[in-house]
Amino acid sequence: MNRGADGERGFSPKVRGVPRVIVVTLLRSLSPMRKFRPVRFLPILIFIPLLAAAGEAPIPAKIEYNRDVRPILSENCFKCHGPDQKKREAKRRLDTRDGALAENDGVRAIVPGKLDDSESHVRIHSTDKEEKMPPPDSGKKLTPREVALLDRWIAQGAEYQDHWAYIPPARATTEPGKNPIDSLVRQHLAVAGFQPSAEADRHTLIRRVSFDLIGLPPTPDEVATFANDTAPDAYARLIERLLASPHFGERMAIPWLDVVRFADTAGYHSDNPRSVWAYRDYVIAAFNNDKPFDQFTIEQIAGDLLPESTREQKVASAFNRLLLSTEEGGAQAKDYEARMLTDRVRAVGTVWLGATIGCAQCHDHKFDPISARDFYTLGAFFADIREPIIGRREPGMLLSTPAEDAKLADLDKALATAETQVDAPMPELAAAELQWEFRLDAEAIKKLPKEIRAAVELPLVFRTAEQNEKIAAHFRTVAPQLAEARATRDAAKKARDDFDATLPRCLVSESSPTPRTVRMLPRGDWMNETGEIVQPALPHFLPQPKIEAGQKLTRLDLARWLVSRDNPLTARVFVNRLWKQFFGIGLSKVLDDLGAQGEPPIQPALLDWLACEFMEPSDAPASHPWDVKHLVRLIVNSETYRQTSLASKELQARDPDNRELARQSRWRLDAELVRDNALSIAGLLAPKIGGPSVKPYQPAGYWENLNFPAREWQSDEGRDQYRRGLYTWWQRSYMHPSLLAFDAPTREECTAERNRSNIPQQALVLLNDPTYVEAARVFAAQILQQCGCVDRLKWAFEQALSREPREDERHTLDALLEENIARYRQDEAAAEALLKVGIAPLPDAYDAAELAAWTNIARVILNLHETITRS
Repeated sequence: MNRGADGERGFSPKVRGVPRVIVVTLLRSLSPMRKFRPVRFLPILIFIPLLAAAGEAPIPAKIEYNRDVRPILSENCFKCHGPDQKKREAKRRLDTRDGALAENDGVRAIVPGKLDDSESHVRIHSTDKEEKMPPPDSGKKLTPREVALLDRWIAQGAEYQDHWAYIPPARATTEPGKNPIDSLVRQHLAVAGFQPSAEADRHTLIRRVSFDLIGLPPTPDEVATFANDTAPDAYARLIERLLASPHFGERMAIPWLDVVRFADTAGYHSDNPRSVWAYRDYVIAAFNNDKPFDQFTIEQIAGDLLPESTREQKVASAFNRLLLSTEEGGAQAKDYEARMLTDRVRAVGTVWLGATIGCAQCHDHKFDPISARDFYTLGAFFADIREPIIGRREPGMLLSTPAEDAKLADLDKALATAETQVDAPMPELAAAELQWEFRLDAEAIKKLPKEIRAAVELPLVFRTAEQNEKIAAHFRTVAPQLAEARATRDAAKKARDDFDATLPRCLVSESSPTPRTVRMLPRGDWMNETGEIVQPALPHFLPQPKIEAGQKLTRLDLARWLVSRDNPLTARVFVNRLWKQFFGIGLSKVLDDLGAQGEPPIQPALLDWLACEFMEPSDAPASHPWDVKHLVRLIVNSETYRQTSLASKELQARDPDNRELARQSRWRLDAELVRDNALSIAGLLAPKIGGPSVKPYQPAGYWENLNFPAREWQSDEGRDQYRRGLYTWWQRSYMHPSLLAFDAPTREECTAERNRSNIPQQALVLLNDPTYVEAARVFAAQILQQCGCVDRLKWAFEQALSREPREDERHTLDALLEENIARYRQDEAAAEALLKVGIAPLPDAYDAAELAAWTNIARVILNLHETITRS
């Protein structure tokens, strides 16, 4: 797999500025380990010694278990000799020191300091296929460096450590008067033998930080102002302006909405709509208002349980309702009850704990100390949520304004008054026998004449024909008198219902006084109800809060524990995801797994310092605990962040993924931002913050197989067509194809990190999607009308790329423009067809051939690699 100079997987360093096609297939297989036969050798470690390979990193003088050894054991050994006792081979475990040192059949896996007495060493170096570890049929094979690390570790005493992520983070010492991030990164670079890169130029910096903080490109005026500002605090002031922008919350919301799997639809079966857009507004406002992250967490998991909870806190609790649900009539309730529990446990594990807790649904985790009991006791926290297991969700909590509440009250009053005027309901005529059957409530029956009342109270089958005729005659007399009253009532009800349908609502959490029973499901089998009934409890391997005897924990207890100082995971998890947003890759690469199968942080001191600073800022009270903006400010103000992304050949070769942070990185913008960027360049972007989801252009018939009921996509008109990408209607089963092409997730699962592909469809979207064609047309009209200069290409490049075109670019585009003008002069129908794309109005007066030709030039500019790349 190639990694180009931009540090993006799949990009060839030799292909720039044009669409690139690289198909990358990642294959990962894990063959089941063979069962060990009982022999005198201890069947455990899976090490195969080989000759040292050239080019590998040197073996450290002092081996550290977490850094050097645990990843090897986790990848190669823990499946058969790890935490899952049901899958443990030969009754041996290697994830604990006691297990590794224990004697079995007269031998020990590890004898500290004695390689020849350590059965693991013998098995690693064995050439006997029956004794070799890992077994040849396991699909596992150690590298020479891994073998050397394990041997040296045993020779040095085989010291174990608690897993790094389960140890409370500690604040490293930093250089006084220097940005602590720079201090720690420079210390690391010195040890690793790297030199930091120079600072990026002003044009690059403002473009980079604008995309990172608000998800939009800077305007030419903003670029010029910053480039010409020589004051020492120019960059710091730029940062403060962007942090104060209402678009900051929108940019920060995108990865959060991914990780909490926010969508406008239920997901399963008919994938019907549900109203949760107010939760998205809550997230945007929380980041804009710098809501402390601990409060942000508590409100989402248990906002409805807070004393005198506000409407905002209840909306926040919609997090619990973002899971997939079904309205399928034939669905099995127990099946979906188990699915919903699993969904919520996986969400908490991904969003706050960075742990693959879902792996413990059927058995104890194979690689981490997460038991099946932990899985179900964590799921029990959510058993109190009142909701249908199968069927349509409730309309949700009303989010009306005081004025709307007053109008609704008036409509309710008018309806109540109209209903009092209706003394009797409409009769229903039995079609076959012309007999009257009446559905009357008790109050209506009391108002009937005595003889009629007696007949009506009889079931239809016991009435005589004479009684039915008397009843019919009575209502024939009364019905005309009631017609006007009924019409008034029906009109009042319609007015009330029509207005109610326009009011915003949001699915929220509501606690039930009788929580559902949660029991452990053997092997995750929802049909097996023999498992033990469990109560809410926190993962046993993490620090526990003080609990009084007999106390039953609630979602509020869970929420508070997640953001307690005793929990070593939450701060690290969020900081690691935040680092990825600003550097393209996390300090620990696997964002949703800080466990044994993840990756130890490349710079652990930096990750822990950031986690400590997040929880307890060093500049308090200027910053508050769990201050997201404070953390962002520290990162983007650092020299590390401001480095150029240009890498020397040597640096590119030594550190292609930029893990050492000796430079910055480049990567393609997220799907929503690709679209936002094009609309912004064209001047079409609607800046409105918040509100219901919108529907931009989508291919006709894309929803043709979306049934129960069948639906058609109705593109929005007016300014809603140009809202930002994060407001696009998120249909889980039929994601908007333009966003899907640029790797936006369906949000059927929590997504901590998006793929970043480079495929032909992306170039086709940028060239042909009506959104981008229309943006190019409007941009072209601006080039012709607003430029007011001869050098139109210069103006266009400054608008789109914050720079002037190079000579080779001028030559190419001038030739393309000349060719297109000549073609459209000869084919005016083709020019007019191109200019009709989109709902944006055309200029009052225009030359169709010239505007169409410049539209194609604009399409090229919007399709450039540089245009859609965050530098």
